[in-house]
Amino acid sequence: MASGGLQLLGFVMAFLGWIGIIISTAMPQWKMASYAGDNIVTAQALYEGLWMSCAMQSTGQIQCKVYDSLLKLESTLQATRALMVASILVGLVGVFVAVTGMKCMKCMEDDQVKKMRMAVFGGVIFIISGMAALVATSWYGNRVARAFYDPFTPVNTRFEFGSALFIGWAAASLAILGGSFLCCSCPRRETSYPPTRGYPKNASSTGKDYV
Repeated sequence: MASGGLQLLGFVMAFLGWIGIIISTAMPQWKMASYAGDNIVTAQALYEGLWMSCAMQSTGQIQCKVYDSLLKLESTLQATRALMVASILVGLVGVFVAVTGMKCMKCMEDDQVKKMRMAVFGGVIFIISGMAALVATSWYGNRVARAFYDPFTPVNTRFEFGSALFIGWAAASLAILGGSFLCCSCPRRETSYPPTRGYPKNASSTGKDYV
């Protein structure tokens, strides 16, 4: 019963982490500038994400522009985008595999060993998905930090960490932790001992003495 609860907790955490990775990938706030500079008065903040760049005006309106060409993007941005998309696809496979191995599901009830292996395999897939997202967000965040502290970067073009990065870090951690719980939910096999044999009963005496 305890292993079933741990398995359910691990799946819920991993699934929420996978949803968070999707949200982080779609958000444009991967890096943001607190102001646009002295020459742009109407813009209050600038955001840049994996797919578009946005400018929020002082009136509250947000204007976004999708990146025109994939080949014109920086190699770091292309790699980050590829890792996040791969993390989402791998996590989708992990959802189906882990659901098949859940104890509360009726699938594969006739073979409990294979069912437990499917749950563990789903946990491993979730860990891989979370690691891919963690590498992507950390790599992107390192690039933003290096550009921020670079003395040759103009002050009005420096960016800071956006909310999408923090969501990505939290989601990746949830996916890794949930996958670990799924891997640990497999109960240990109990040591089987051979059945005890009873001692043979003594033959009943016939009451005759033999000389």
